[in-house]
Amino acid sequence: MRRSDREITDRARIDEIIASCDCCRLGFCDGAEAYIVPLSFGYDAEEGAFYFHSAKAGRKIDLIRRLGRASFELDTDHAVNAGERACDYSYRFLCVMGTGSVELLADAAAKEKGLRLLMNHYAGSRGWTFSAAELSAVEVIRLTVETVTCKRHA
Repeated sequence: MRRSDREITDRARIDEIIASCDCCRLGFCDGAEAYIVPLSFGYDAEEGAFYFHSAKAGRKIDLIRRLGRASFELDTDHAVNAGERACDYSYRFLCVMGTGSVELLADAAAKEKGLRLLMNHYAGSRGWTFSAAELSAVEVIRLTVETVTCKRHA
């Protein structure tokens, strides 16, 4: 990271920042262009893995099957730092970015775990359960984090 004075390396703090985010963007290389998609997510800090749900078909699913890799980005705590002159303005944020292997889950128990983490993130832990029909109707994606950076701009 170019600005090491803005880097956050404490794993517990990075996990807190991830927990405070409401959107995770996955990025793929699709030939000569980037494909970036915003997704709701669940996160397992112990496992170091993000979970997403998806329709069973589409560009994202095709890229996961073809590439097996993705980048990710989350950001939060946005605010403008006002200044006297235009060049005195700046923007505050917290940002987590990284890369990892990405896969579609086939095992019903693994899919349910991912969906439960997702629901816990947005609606809290309420003992969420999913029927076999619900599990088969969606793809559940797991991104296992391999690299991560975190930055704070105050």
